Order: sequence, then C-alpha cells, then structure tokens
Amino acid sequence: MTGRGEENGNGTEYGAGPGALRRRAADALLTARERTGALTGCVPDAELSAQHSPLMSPLVWDLAHIGNQEELWLWRAVGGQAALRPELDPLYDAFEHPRAERPSLPLLPPDQARGYAADVRGRVLDLLDSVPVEGGGPLLEASFAFGMIAQHEQQHDETMLITHQLRSGPVALTAPEPPPAPADAAALPREVLVTGGPFTMGTTAEPWALDNERPAHVRDVPAFFLDTVPVSNRAYQHFIEDGGYDEPRWWHPAGWEQVRRHGLTAPLFWRREGTVWVRRRFGAVEPVPPEEPVLHVSWYEAAAYAAWAGRRLPTEAEWEKAARHDPASGRSRRYPWGDTDPAPRHANLGQRHLRPAPVGSYPDGASPLGVRQLMGDVWEWTASDFLPYPGFRAFPYREYSEVFFGTSHKVLRGGSFGVAPVACRGTFRNWDLPQRRQIFAGFRTARDAEPR
Repeated sequence: MTGRGEENGNGTEYGAGPGALRRRAADALLTARERTGALTGCVPDAELSAQHSPLMSPLVWDLAHIGNQEELWLWRAVGGQAALRPELDPLYDAFEHPRAERPSLPLLPPDQARGYAADVRGRVLDLLDSVPVEGGGPLLEASFAFGMIAQHEQQHDETMLITHQLRSGPVALTAPEPPPAPADAAALPREVLVTGGPFTMGTTAEPWALDNERPAHVRDVPAFFLDTVPVSNRAYQHFIEDGGYDEPRWWHPAGWEQVRRHGLTAPLFWRREGTVWVRRRFGAVEPVPPEEPVLHVSWYEAAAYAAWAGRRLPTEAEWEKAARHDPASGRSRRYPWGDTDPAPRHANLGQRHLRPAPVGSYPDGASPLGVRQLMGDVWEWTASDFLPYPGFRAFPYREYSEVFFGTSHKVLRGGSFGVAPVACRGTFRNWDLPQRRQIFAGFRTARDAEPR
C-alpha cells in the first residue's frame, strides 16, 4: 500500500512519487494474476467449467469476471477507451445472475476466458504507464483504481480457493506447512484487558482503502477483555462434547433453526471416525489439528460457543481498537504490529500456507497489548451488523458496499490465510450472511470488564 500517513498524526510515508505509485500498482496487479493463474491452472478445463457447489460460481466464471471488471474500471473508466467485449458485461455482472444460475449462462470456455483476461491485462499495464497517478481525480489519485482492481482480483482468488476446498476431486493445490507455534504459545494469558476510552476507527488517509472503511471517526469503547488468540479446534471440541449442538439455550433462534434443519453437529468438513474427529482439507482427509484456530464455522456457531463459554463475540469497534489502538501514543496503527506492510513474520496471509497456523503464532505480528493473530489465519466473526460509518459516501459504485448495509450481514475482521496482503489491513471490513460456513472464518471471544 502507498500512503500519506494516517490522519491521527503519525506522519509516516509509505511511498512517494508517480514512479513509486506505478510500480506498486503494477506489482499488485501482477501478483494477483500470478495467483489467479495458479488457482485456475491446477485442474483440468472440465473442472474449471463445473460448479462444485451451488454456493459458488464455476471457476471459469470468476476468471472471466476478473477480466471484465478490469476492462470496465481500468480500460474504459480510467483509460476512456472503447469497450472491448461489451456483450460480456451482463454475463459477468455479479448482481445480474446469482451464483447458482451461472453454470447455465453462455460463459466463455476456459481458453477464451484466459485469453480475454490476458488481453485486458496487457492493455491495462500499457495504460498504467501513461495515465496520471496524482492529481487526476479520485479514481486516479495514488493509483486508486489500479489498487481497487488488484484487491478485487485477490478477493476473487480467495473465493476460488474456497471453491477448491468445496470441490470433491483429488488434491490440486499444495503449499508448505506453517511453522510450529512459538515456545511461549502455551504460556500466553487467556485474555488481555483493552482499556476504555476513545480511539480513531476507520481511515481517511489510506489511499487504497475501500469506501466502507471510510471516513476516520472517533469511537468511545468501554473497557473489555479479549481472547489473546483465536478459539482453537481443541476448545471448540469441548463445546461439541458438552452437547453444544443439542442445547438450544446457547443459540440464536435462527441459528438453532439452522442446526435442526441441516442436522449440524460440528464445523463444516468435520466428521467423526470412531473417537477421532477428522476433516477434509483441499481434497485430503486428516485428523483435526487441536492447536489450529477453528475454521468453517458460521456466525451462529461462533455466537453459540461464546454463550456456552460465558462470553460473547467482540463488536467490530472492539476488534478494531484491539488491533490498531496504541495506548502509548494514542494513535491508530495501520496494522497490529505498526505501519509497515505485512511480511511473513507478521501474519499467515496470501495463500502462503493452505491452513491456519497454530494458535499463539506470529509474536512479531502482535498488537501493542499482546493480542496475536489478529491478521491472517482466519476471518473473525464479530457481533456487529454491517453498517456504514458516519459520513460514508459510496465510491466508486454503490454495489460494492452500500447495497449490503443492514441487519442481514455480519462483519468479519482480520483476514484468513487465503487473503492477500493488498486486501488486508486494520481497517478492512468483510461481511457475510450469519449462516455461511464455507468461508475461512473462525472467531475469538470477549467479555465486559465491568458489569453493564
């Protein structure tokens, strides 16, 4: 990310000058495309065109959609060029066709989808060399539109990674294992106290921040306790073994209806073999690792666990204060560890591994209060509905955020092992329906510091 320093006075420069802005934008686009190629090149074309779950698009739809969005926003809107393939616009409009219907559309076959995306990318990289990246209006300032499209592609890459998890075929993706937990992981305190008071939430200065992250504003958050690490598989198994899925008092009424309707007994992809829990992960079956953060749980499951444990899910403001607020300086950081871009020592991001790291990992990525793994590993459900910040303005289109605001979607924070660094920061907001389980989501719990 490039930037001018957060609005609360850190004065940090993350990049300067048109040349640096162009290089950062080009690198972000090329990194995203390399990942897209890996996700679509590891299975036969027939599997690219198949729908592996009604919850997800065929992989080939995502591939051409990536190219179409790039054409719409960079080639046409930024470059002012004539449409290359206008007939594709309605086919790859995510609001025009629900995912379950997309296999029936006359989609581009894999070879044509690859060719289309490559053609658009070549034109866009040439365009990047000629358009202004400063003083050219909101879409061009700090190369925002190029950063937006790089983030869009990486978000679809995570979506395609979820599709790979849902597919029933043999193993297609491989990656090295994350490092073991550090020596101090077992000795970490269960929770930390986050003191009450105001902090700056959201951002005005982060140049590639999306509209729902803006603007920066002050929130006053009462003191609370937050788990030092995400809830682990071992801890979640205690909930299961104590009859958590059999006791309606822990569940939101709509969540209890989901349990009964679908016969839920454990996180998605888990099953019991004798006395052992196993899970399917990207085509392989393995014992559930007790020290990993629990994964593939819905908001309802997270909230039920928290109630069973005598705790609750943190609000979105609590999560962001724990992740960004520096008590020593009073300012909000870009990330828990500071203002520098994520590095491998900070967090498990970018599909570098195909699983979360053990709880307690990445001490170099801890917040000032010592909270670990707030970035990477698993998206973390919060208690909050997805709502606009005070002063919100849709940009550059309503359909990115505004149409989802309301009580139907819950906010997730932090980013999973499948999130790219370009689409992950302390202000980034994700959202989904509370019943969703296929996403790479887990959680941590909180409690009030004083009775309310």
